[in-house]
Amino acid sequence: MDGVHPYVAPRMSRPEASAARARLDLLDPVDVARLGGLELVSEGIVEGFLSGLHRSPRRGFSVEFAEHRMYQPGDELRYVDWKMLGRSDRLYVKQYEEETNLRAMIVCDASKSMAWSGAPDLVLSKLAYAQRLIASLSLILVRQRDATGLIVFDDEVRSVTPPRARAAHWRQLLVTLSAAKAGQGTAAAPALKRVVDTLRRRGLVVFVSDLLLDRDLALTALRFLRHRGHQVVVLHLMDPAEVTLSGPAEARFEDPETGTAVVLRPRDWAAAYDRTVRGAVSDWNAACRRSGIRYHRIVTDTPFGHALRVVLANPSP
Repeated sequence: MDGVHPYVAPRMSRPEASAARARLDLLDPVDVARLGGLELVSEGIVEGFLSGLHRSPRRGFSVEFAEHRMYQPGDELRYVDWKMLGRSDRLYVKQYEEETNLRAMIVCDASKSMAWSGAPDLVLSKLAYAQRLIASLSLILVRQRDATGLIVFDDEVRSVTPPRARAAHWRQLLVTLSAAKAGQGTAAAPALKRVVDTLRRRGLVVFVSDLLLDRDLALTALRFLRHRGHQVVVLHLMDPAEVTLSGPAEARFEDPETGTAVVLRPRDWAAAYDRTVRGAVSDWNAACRRSGIRYHRIVTDTPFGHALRVVLANPSP
């Protein structure tokens, strides 16, 4: 994630270790993953994250949907905010409670490239990282009574869980996340189009992917969602080994989805690779900003608390 440095847990005494366990969100992602199942880990991440906040994460996510709207003929007068009328000389009505809740749809890439990790013993795969990040984010949303749904896709849409705000619904999301296995290719456009069918009114769309896909098709679909009035956030997951090209004197690199391979010397190609990665990230960032879409690059050795803080920040791109 640009501007965010991974946290490295130092050696600690027993009391310090106990304190760190209260902030699972700041531990190395691999260490967190080893502590238990998806439900236990996610709840620990969220508890630590919320205890470390100085203000509610709800601001920025749901404030747009909790404000007043202009009075329209037919609205009941009991919902008119008379204080607002006195201050602005305009009629506003208070939103109904069911209208204030945000409706969110999280779209998770489960293509074969998402199963890759450059160092499996030290770094979670991109899909494993995404599962824990999405589980934590959805728990925060559900706890603040925001209806949250999930779409999982690879070369086709694998599952669609409509948005719900009940506490029991979060566990259904966990079941779907836990069952997500890396497929083959990547076809983001059909999955993003399914969001239109599930979010009938303006909401939040979080697209979690390594973005190794057809960029033009994905951007077209994301722009359409933005055009429909949704807040759109793109979380670009990258393995540390994808950020910088390194390895032995000579290495064979293979595309996990197509099987295309090339043998090269990492030292000879490191500079060109670095320029290519920086260019790709810059292009995605610029294209998203032009369309009013928030873009964040997240490296999978980044503690979940840092990632959540960025996602829950000011929604403007």
